[in-house]
Amino acid sequence: MTTDFQTAREALGARLRELRAEAGLEGKDIAAKLGWQPSKVSRLQNGKQTPTREDLTAWAQATGRADAEAELHGLLAGLDMKQRHRSWRRQLAGGHRGRQEIAVRQTQATKVIRGLEVSRIPGLFQTPEYARVIFDSNAEFRGIPPTTEAAAEARMRRQESLYDPEKSFRFLVCEAALYHRSCPADVMVEQLDRLYNLVGQRRIELGILPFGTQLRRTAPHAFWIYDRRLVIVETISEELWLAGDEDIRLYERAWDWLAESAEYGAPARRLIGRARASLELA
Repeated sequence: MTTDFQTAREALGARLRELRAEAGLEGKDIAAKLGWQPSKVSRLQNGKQTPTREDLTAWAQATGRADAEAELHGLLAGLDMKQRHRSWRRQLAGGHRGRQEIAVRQTQATKVIRGLEVSRIPGLFQTPEYARVIFDSNAEFRGIPPTTEAAAEARMRRQESLYDPEKSFRFLVCEAALYHRSCPADVMVEQLDRLYNLVGQRRIELGILPFGTQLRRTAPHAFWIYDRRLVIVETISEELWLAGDEDIRLYERAWDWLAESAEYGAPARRLIGRARASLELA
């Protein structure tokens, strides 16, 4: 079974391979520039060997992309599965692109994803334009390089997993997320249309937590559960990667209790449709 460590290392290797290709270099060219064995280049690119910070600095310089050094170092920091607290400052030092590659591989390595979103549409269900607005806004907020197009492309590639017959997706979205609008109205209309059409699709269970519904437990923040091996929680300053059995059981219980109060199928569509209609009246 693919581990979270291996998933993150493969994402780093893919980014190294991408930088090399963008520079018009072959693996043997990088090896010659750095005085490495070609086998080392191959292992690094394929996620078979963990690079050092010095390796990554050398790679960035050899490909003429010194600006990518911080991004690569952030991806390397993400390999430490014992690191529960992962600061966004380090992870996104070079932009959103690298973190989205990790998300692609985490999704590929997972059979069942459960998630809760409180104030925005889940990334797996976002339209390209909605995703671009989110990435642009976050880049401005954090003062990081705007790698918006590459990040949005990776997010759309991640969504290919929605059509994998061996996977299933169970998501809860607070009704507030249908109204909180960080994008132009026409972008939000398109996004709500996509969400509406996802309700009832095979392998996708989408529940809406309506305003005014009684909850056994409130929804304090968003979280994603990957199989029964990992929970990822986002805060403003950092991500929490929780892999302990007790943590996972606690978040599973939170998800189950919230799911009891969600609307599915036709009632969920009505809630989405009502939010869409409010945009047309605005």
